[in-house]
Amino acid sequence: MGLFDTPELRRFRAEVRDFLAEHLDAEMVQATRAGLHLERATVARWQATLDRRGWGAPHWPAAAGGPGWDEARRYIFEEETAFADAPLGDVLGLFLAGPMLIAEGSPAQKARYLPPILSGDEFWCQGFSEPNAGSDLASLKTTARPQGGHWIVNGQKTWLSGGHMADQMFLLARTEPDAKPQAGLSMFVVDMQTPGLTVQPILTIDEGHSVNALFIDDVKIPAGQLVGERGKGWGYAKDLLARERVNNAQAARSKRDIVELDRLARTLHDAQGRPLIDDPVVHRRLASLAADFVALESAVLGVVAEQMAGHEPGPAASTLKIRGSELQQRVTETALTLLGPAGMALQPVYASGPVDEAATGWIERHLFRRVVTIYAGSNEIQKTIIAKSLLGM
Repeated sequence: MGLFDTPELRRFRAEVRDFLAEHLDAEMVQATRAGLHLERATVARWQATLDRRGWGAPHWPAAAGGPGWDEARRYIFEEETAFADAPLGDVLGLFLAGPMLIAEGSPAQKARYLPPILSGDEFWCQGFSEPNAGSDLASLKTTARPQGGHWIVNGQKTWLSGGHMADQMFLLARTEPDAKPQAGLSMFVVDMQTPGLTVQPILTIDEGHSVNALFIDDVKIPAGQLVGERGKGWGYAKDLLARERVNNAQAARSKRDIVELDRLARTLHDAQGRPLIDDPVVHRRLASLAADFVALESAVLGVVAEQMAGHEPGPAASTLKIRGSELQQRVTETALTLLGPAGMALQPVYASGPVDEAATGWIERHLFRRVVTIYAGSNEIQKTIIAKSLLGM
């Protein structure tokens, strides 16, 4: 885009590319291409590498340990790492827990928790959703009651992404049972090794283990683990979810995938030996994806600019979440259409013969991305938010 075509930004892009060429090894690249559920050690190793360069959290302000980049540099970095197939970091720590603590945490909480997020030494999970409170967080039942200098927490959480390898959790619980639903919630930081926490795996349709159920039985946490003010958790959660929805648009990764689809269409052939790109149906489908991506990217950049200026994205994040998640699903559907039977191997080692490396990982992404229109608030809920907040309906 012309926005990034300046001598200064071209130099910055070259700097990022040089760094990736020097530090991103083949093992990391292959792990990222092969699937979504990377081992913690791989993610932590890459995060530590970025942190040593001062790039551990591109979207954090310099005062919190980030590089203090403007929106253009941040987006260039995300784009270059996506095209290089670099691992994503601990998203829940970097994009959710970290910004929340920067905005609402006490000095002691910032000093304790921000450095290990940057270095990759600690991973986080999000204790929000419950069996009967997914997108409707105001109806959650997990309680926290004060007792001496502690809080006693009881309840259950589900779809706990990364909970099996997390060190810390930011937890939303009801502290004011007699208040209105939204007014009675508070936010806490909970050490995942605290007695009374039981994590059970939930295997998803892609045969991966990324989410879990969490049972919370008389868990005792120090009073100092309350984030911000008691009873203000609903507001903190709304801001946090808005940030999550912007991140979930995954514009840079979708751009990389669309470029890969174009490459596939030019290298794969139909039964008559013709490149798939010569099929008018394929050509139109790719053109439609590219056009919709340009619209998404423009919108994301606008919201990122607002964030860099210190403004929360608000309901505009809902539009990005809807369009970004729908585009991700269309991308993987298109990939499987192009690949045909070769794209059906969930794991290459299961195949009776060799599998083209180009097919690796697509079916896993396709199956797992059924959830992208559901998590962080289902798209149906996002449309209601847009109707009320942006359209005044």
